[in-house]
Amino acid sequence: MNHSIKLRMIHIAMLTVAGMINAFGITIFLTPVKLYDSGISGTSMLLEQITPPYLSLSLFLLVLNVPLFLFGLKKQGKTFTAYAIYAVAIYSLFAWLITDVLPIDVSMASPLAGTDLLLCALFGGVISGIGSGLAIRCGGAMDGIEVMAVIFAKRLGVSVGTFVMVYNILLYIVCGIVLQSWILPLYSIVTYTAALKTIDFIVEGIDRAKCAIIVTEKPDEICKALSEAFGSGTTKLNAKGGYSNRSKGMVYFIVNRYQVIRMKNIVQSIDSTAYIAISEVADVFSVNNNSN
Repeated sequence: MNHSIKLRMIHIAMLTVAGMINAFGITIFLTPVKLYDSGISGTSMLLEQITPPYLSLSLFLLVLNVPLFLFGLKKQGKTFTAYAIYAVAIYSLFAWLITDVLPIDVSMASPLAGTDLLLCALFGGVISGIGSGLAIRCGGAMDGIEVMAVIFAKRLGVSVGTFVMVYNILLYIVCGIVLQSWILPLYSIVTYTAALKTIDFIVEGIDRAKCAIIVTEKPDEICKALSEAFGSGTTKLNAKGGYSNRSKGMVYFIVNRYQVIRMKNIVQSIDSTAYIAISEVADVFSVNNNSN
């Protein structure tokens, strides 16, 4: 129980930091030069610009996001919903503090990047991506568009990723029509791309591990050689050739990108006919220190 409470407190602390970071990236770099974030955040930024001044970005973030998270409660679960609403609330609070309370002028230009649209797009996207990535990594979210995607994508016969992409394309088209200019929507695509890549790095890791599946007739020798060379365990499975019908072994092994060539050389020196398939692994978890 104590461990569970401690873990939740860590998640809440990280979600607080995530909301602050996201608010900083959006209000310092994007809103001053009227660039747009993606999803519900971008929709809120557009609505802020075309509605009376008393309808602020913070208000739209809460009004649009919270109902979506509650609507997705059944599919996403109570913990995710609570974390997501908390993250958005922190994001909204700090966005309000930066724009309306703190002595920071964000009305005409970015305090750090001025009116340079490329700098604002890149840094706004990267910083907001860090905030969104931290929120996702801690079990929450910073935007309700993915909840919409989970709920409606299957009904529409598209993937979640396609739903999000189509939503953002339509958002930027509407922004271009409303502004009667395509410069800012096009730069907003740069923001979206920078944020998307940053979220991938935060959630899945910058240096992803590599999973090697080795099909060989000498699995014992290869397992021993790899374990000795890299100091890590291997997993061996029995297999049979579909064409030759000969008994083989399948070795499952995790390496980083710098060890791939060395691993291939070791395997080929033992069995030149071995088949090696390599794919990326986002996260590697170990529940104990015992090798397989």
